[in-house]
Amino acid sequence: MIVNIEQPQKVGKFAFLHLGFRLFFIGASSLAFLAILMWMGIYIFSWHIPFHHFAPMTWHAHEMIFGYSIAVMAGFLLTAVKNWTGIQTLHGYWLLLLFLLWVIARLLPFFGDSVPLSVIAISDNLFILLLSVSVLLPLFKVKQWNNIALASHLLLLLISNIVFYLGAYGLLSNGIHYGLYAGLYLTLSLLLTVGRRVIPFFIEKGVGYPIQLRNWKWIDKSHLIIFWLFGIADLINPNAYLTAGLAGLLCLIHGFRLVGWHTPGIWKKPLLWVLYLAYIFIVLGFALKVLTIVSQVSVYIAVHALAFGGIGMMTIGIMARVSLGHTGRNILAHPRSLFWIFALLFCGALVRVIFPLIDSSFYLYWIALSQLFWLLAFGWFLYIYFTMLIYPRIDGHYG
Repeated sequence: MIVNIEQPQKVGKFAFLHLGFRLFFIGASSLAFLAILMWMGIYIFSWHIPFHHFAPMTWHAHEMIFGYSIAVMAGFLLTAVKNWTGIQTLHGYWLLLLFLLWVIARLLPFFGDSVPLSVIAISDNLFILLLSVSVLLPLFKVKQWNNIALASHLLLLLISNIVFYLGAYGLLSNGIHYGLYAGLYLTLSLLLTVGRRVIPFFIEKGVGYPIQLRNWKWIDKSHLIIFWLFGIADLINPNAYLTAGLAGLLCLIHGFRLVGWHTPGIWKKPLLWVLYLAYIFIVLGFALKVLTIVSQVSVYIAVHALAFGGIGMMTIGIMARVSLGHTGRNILAHPRSLFWIFALLFCGALVRVIFPLIDSSFYLYWIALSQLFWLLAFGWFLYIYFTMLIYPRIDGHYG
């Protein structure tokens, strides 16, 4: 389906079917806004949503991992694989069909008991399977084994999602928990891998002065092994001291990495500091995971440090930069509003993670405020980037 697709020459009036980042970044940012708006209504204002197969909190967690995050991955990988291999990835009606399958999987849970859980599970997992095939086939053709290992996260996410649905069916004890946490950690694993490739490169090329950041081979060789051991330990026994020890080790390793990547110039560039702050929240998440085990810190605070601050800020930063570069725009001349969009999301993460540690008596208010910051950030992002993503590149090229 992918291997021999030739790049079309006709640009046309609209470009949202040219390359994967366009449709899937629109979809991801739209879902980020709508799903949190709905979750805010459920959690804060007691809206009644006709879920039948999931609890509302389960739906929220699942959609942020297997809805939002995987849509960002789809847009990023379908675009990156074309650059890596020189082979045109999905475009046109094939891309539209894949995207519509993702949309259908997002909508079906709202039809209550009129749609069987099996239909939801098949559509959701079929999307991940077809996405995996679309990404991996070009990589296998050119034998890019390192990138195949990276893209194989999609297949592991497929397995995690199947485990989730087996749990929802009642066929696997604690399957919902295993599926969600495996999905969270696989998403983080992919972002840590991508982050190691792009963050120091972006910083060195983007600060405006010559600098060579420090990277240590022992970190490169060890951090993912330790992270996977942590993920497995957390799934088996989240309250074990072994899990706490591995989380603490990850906090130290990635904190050390951040020291090597720091240079004052990043704080003048929103497209740099948003990624750096996202990485800081991941480090903070590991530290909070330790406190979850050895003290009374809520596990949900640690999870949201990793998910809201880490995944949320890193993915919006990636979408912002990829969209600029692949629509022919100058990355150094980005929209000024990006500063405020990223700042709003940072404030939301701060409120969601730090404020409950200071005063938990206002917990409901902190959640509501953090949700509001998220909505403002992603609503503004969608407003700024929507036209950029649907219209052709400013240089007139296809893509």
